[in-house]
Amino acid sequence: MQAISRSVNVTDGNPERAYHYAVIRRAIEIIDAAWPEPVSLERLAAEMKMSPAHFQRVFSRWVGVSPKRYQQYLALDHARALLRERFTTLETAQAVGLSGSGRLHDLFLRWEAMSPGDYARRGAGLTIRWGWFDSPFGEALAMGTERGLCGLAFAAETGRAAAMEDMTSRWPEARFVEDAAAIAPWVEAAFGLSGEARLHLIGAPFQIKVWEALLAIPSGHVTTYSAIAGAIGQPRAVRAVGTAVGRNPVSWLIPCHRALRKTGGLGGYHWGLPVKRAMLAFESARAEGAAKA
Repeated sequence: MQAISRSVNVTDGNPERAYHYAVIRRAIEIIDAAWPEPVSLERLAAEMKMSPAHFQRVFSRWVGVSPKRYQQYLALDHARALLRERFTTLETAQAVGLSGSGRLHDLFLRWEAMSPGDYARRGAGLTIRWGWFDSPFGEALAMGTERGLCGLAFAAETGRAAAMEDMTSRWPEARFVEDAAAIAPWVEAAFGLSGEARLHLIGAPFQIKVWEALLAIPSGHVTTYSAIAGAIGQPRAVRAVGTAVGRNPVSWLIPCHRALRKTGGLGGYHWGLPVKRAMLAFESARAEGAAKA
């Protein structure tokens, strides 16, 4: 299978949105590459070939806060602050009906899980379409069945080849077809934060229970691995929960980046800690911007 292909910009249909999307994606890459050293507004604007005032307006409109404030969210103690201020009790979230569907601003998620018998067949009989897409967190590999996205990986830290091998090895008997256009609407919803994204969860029953708990964590909030274990009725299975979180095949939409250690440490992240840190900062910034609106 040929793993090398061009990336698709999911905002191709709207030139202004596509331009701003590219600007913000590049700015976040520059900020993250320089972290923990701050990047001045003037340098960022110069890199984007924009005036500082114009760049700040574009960045603030897209992310919700200024570039300076966004960089503060990348600080080492941000995860600890989130645990203090935005810790989510998953039992409460599930009790009020958040389990199984989640809102990420204007994005609505619908999901269904593959049956245990189908999962045991290791993807046999499935056609999985895939493509490379630009995202605010670097290049993303998306995969989907006719029912919804089943895979979303980030290659900024691992590289394309490793991301492709990782995802295809999860369902070794499936038929993989390069077809970015077929799944582009779901990917556009995921990264454009609007519309509906469908998910097809392909995993073992225990994994799916953990992923369902992750779906109950609101954007801009976090929880702990032990809280997830308690929410699924297996409080002693913290290590197994951590493994299931790490095996989440649909990163970002199933928000494994919102799971932290009790100490406030970031813990591991399958696609690299810089990606996890950027995701948490991005969501916190948007949550702050929405609160001020």
